[in-house]
Amino acid sequence: MNILLIGSGGREHALALALSRSPEAGALYAAPANPGILTLAQHADIAVSQHDSVVKFCKTHHIDLVVIGPEQPLEAGLSDDLRTEGIVVFGPSKCAAQLETSKGFAKDFMAKYGIPTAAFRRFSSQQRDEAIAFVHELKSTPIVLKADGLAAGKGVIIAQSIPEAISALDEIFGGAFGAAGNEVVIEEFLHGEEASVFAICDGERFITLAPAQDHKRAFDNDEGKNTGGMGAFAPAAIVSEDVLAKVEQLIIKLTLAGMMQEGNPFSGCLFVGLMIDNGNPNVVEFNCRFGDPETQAVLAVTEGDLANLFLSSALGNLRPEIITNTRNGFACNVVIASGGYPDAFTKGYEITGIEQAEAEDNVTVFHAGTALNLSGTLVSSGGRVLGVCGRGETLRDAIDNAYSGASHIEFTDKFYRKDIGKKGLTKENL
Repeated sequence: MNILLIGSGGREHALALALSRSPEAGALYAAPANPGILTLAQHADIAVSQHDSVVKFCKTHHIDLVVIGPEQPLEAGLSDDLRTEGIVVFGPSKCAAQLETSKGFAKDFMAKYGIPTAAFRRFSSQQRDEAIAFVHELKSTPIVLKADGLAAGKGVIIAQSIPEAISALDEIFGGAFGAAGNEVVIEEFLHGEEASVFAICDGERFITLAPAQDHKRAFDNDEGKNTGGMGAFAPAAIVSEDVLAKVEQLIIKLTLAGMMQEGNPFSGCLFVGLMIDNGNPNVVEFNCRFGDPETQAVLAVTEGDLANLFLSSALGNLRPEIITNTRNGFACNVVIASGGYPDAFTKGYEITGIEQAEAEDNVTVFHAGTALNLSGTLVSSGGRVLGVCGRGETLRDAIDNAYSGASHIEFTDKFYRKDIGKKGLTKENL
């Protein structure tokens, strides 16, 4: 099976590792890739935004499956253009991807089909006065404001007061998130504990992988700004068997049925971001692809042939039996970021210590924002630079292994949270 992987982050590095382990894996190509991915895959010298070039590459190299990692190519309709040319794709259509690419679409969809989520209203930038009036109508704080479009995981502001909410509204409408902020969703704050569930879907059927818990805030104890994610662990005990059954019945099944009814069947990875309170799940957000940094941890505890699972999903004939175990121990993925992230940061710092980190038992280092400079030295090139994933029989072991590995990594202005997985230890009584 010849595979083309689209993407260049830590999520795609984890996907490349999983795909390369398939017994039926043939040639694995990646674009635009990163130095870590290119230890597993051949570089496809194509511009992902030029869909004709991607199609030509697939036909020339006899690609059997395209796996799209990030959300931007899905929003641009790459999966649709490939399918039109008869190329098999793991990833939803542009219309189905609106579950992620438009917060307003997703909230309206959930309201229509009775999927549990926070009460909300949506406003355009021309409705500032109405939006402010709605903020005043909400009796309690915090208040959640979300830029409607894609904002690299950073388009959510949790305002602690009405004046702060109005300031956030002006920030969004003022262009802080570009065109993504032309519309805003304002919703009630959900109390509880966050978790993520990935469902591999073929339009009608699905299989869920190990639940995970992300850590969005930049600093320890959930302080600082929202980021794309500073670390994750899996499985997350907050998603008990009972809670997972509710997620599957009340959220995933209804979502797939609703998307089918809308004429936009969802095929690919449905990411369900949850808030769980007293055993009851509510949807915080949908994503239309694997999450980052959760994927690194989730796939580390998954046993089975991911390439063939994705192929069966893409062909509309999901084969869940391909996955033999979704909870093989525990994994903790710690993100090492550039100083200043998620705001301004400096690129180009030399990175050392990866070989020493991976020399430790049960440690894998995933490249996220890395590049090779003109002299061939590995340097930082993004806000989230590396993910250090530790595995273990217990969550405590996985956390210890991840942080032991992270201690070897060095580059100027690096930082990482020291409490990834701490909440899970309480749940595991470890």
